[in-house]
Amino acid sequence: MSSEKRDFYEVLGVSRTATGEEIRTSFKRLAMEFHPDRNPGNAAAEDRFKEVAEAYDVLSDAEKRARYDHFGHGQQGFDPFAGFGGAATINDIFGEIFGEVFGAHRRGQRRSRGADLRYNLELDLEQAAFGATSRIEIQRPKRCETCHGSGAKPGTHPRQCTACGGTGEIRVQQGFFAMSRTCGQCRGEGKVIADRCADCGGAGGVAEKAAVDVRVPPGVDSGTRLKLRGEGEPAPSPSGEPGDLYVVIQVRDHPIFQRQDTEVVCELPVSIAQAALGTSVDVPTLDGAHKLKIPAGTQPGKTFRLKGKGIAPLGGGSRGDQHVRIQVEIPTKLTKEQRDLLEKFASLSGEETNPAASRFWSKVSEILGK
Repeated sequence: MSSEKRDFYEVLGVSRTATGEEIRTSFKRLAMEFHPDRNPGNAAAEDRFKEVAEAYDVLSDAEKRARYDHFGHGQQGFDPFAGFGGAATINDIFGEIFGEVFGAHRRGQRRSRGADLRYNLELDLEQAAFGATSRIEIQRPKRCETCHGSGAKPGTHPRQCTACGGTGEIRVQQGFFAMSRTCGQCRGEGKVIADRCADCGGAGGVAEKAAVDVRVPPGVDSGTRLKLRGEGEPAPSPSGEPGDLYVVIQVRDHPIFQRQDTEVVCELPVSIAQAALGTSVDVPTLDGAHKLKIPAGTQPGKTFRLKGKGIAPLGGGSRGDQHVRIQVEIPTKLTKEQRDLLEKFASLSGEETNPAASRFWSKVSEILGK
């Protein structure tokens, strides 16, 4: 190899003391950035990608890295491509790190799996707070009894795809590395059906309504996603595995309570007399009525905390609190007697009765007097 090659540590943007995980993370970021699939027709990006892949192949291997640290590029007979294996190993690197990103996956690891399904489940706040079991009904295919899921007419069998040789993917060589894409003829299945089953049209399944019990844990909120393993669509082949069902929670608005994570807030309307004289009222909570003492002289907006009357966090833990915010209600219609009494009260009121108003107007006078 040429001695003009850039230092492999510099290529990956890591220090010479970088850990294996740091090297792996940097490679993943750079490979995603310069991968030819993301930079079609960009020769500079392709060269950069090759450089990054070569650096990773050496620095990710303890023995190769030690030799490189000692001898550098191409010295003492060192060959950074020793054991590299060309395109197959590049695909192994991507299969290991990215799985099926860019359509590259390792041979022999394809699995036939059913599709995942999604269901939106609406709950009341109480159900979300304390958990519930809900029976839902979903539409999903079931394996066709006529063809036993093969999709082929009884008495016939699917044939190996001639385009991909049964692998389900088409491999494309680009320089010293290769990429793969899903075969368009068999759509990744590796087999094609010449004579389709009349009952399922070759799909291997027919639609059915299925009832599924969903156990909702306490503390869920809107957007919480529950995974029910194996409750999705069945596998397209008998040797495969079914997909999963994802239940997405939506909590309905409550007529009284507002939820703030694990806290619950409600506004309690009280009359002028109750706020001024004090009272005890039954406050609604998620657990039922709770007696709350409102002291005399309670001001609008005053908030009382009911400890442990909120919602437990998802996964367990102590419940949050409920916050009761006082709303002093001003009467909109007064009888003559009520008006006379209020006017008499107003004439008797002074600073001791309304200290906040007295302080406010005192400050106004100071400002206007300047």
